[in-house]
Amino acid sequence: MTLKADRIRKALTKRTKKGFRGYPIGTIAYYGPNNKIATKVVASIIAAEEAEADPMEKWFSDIDLRRDDLIFEKIRQFLTENDARSVVMLDRIIGCPHEEGIDYPEGEECNVCPFWKGRDRWTGERLQ
Repeated sequence: MTLKADRIRKALTKRTKKGFRGYPIGTIAYYGPNNKIATKVVASIIAAEEAEADPMEKWFSDIDLRRDDLIFEKIRQFLTENDARSVVMLDRIIGCPHEEGIDYPEGEECNVCPFWKGRDRWTGERLQ
């Protein structure tokens, strides 16, 4: 990770530690074919309680996006442009980068990312 990417990541992490400071809330989530590499990052804005995430931006790559300074700059710019007062950023990869109903049928598991089959996306633990 470059110094610039590390600085922006630390600034975003610092914003998350401030807790809820009002709406709109900016969210940042990472997805990948396994729990080691994030090939997709999604940033969204939640304008009010119980509102849908809108707008939403998605970035994709073959490299780990958590180490890409351009991506961190774009996320920071997205949050700033949408006046995010609070920021929530997950500290782990939370699932497959493919989307149910778009990349594979509803109710099924992704055939491209075997790591996530039978796993809880929030803990990464195998489901019984």
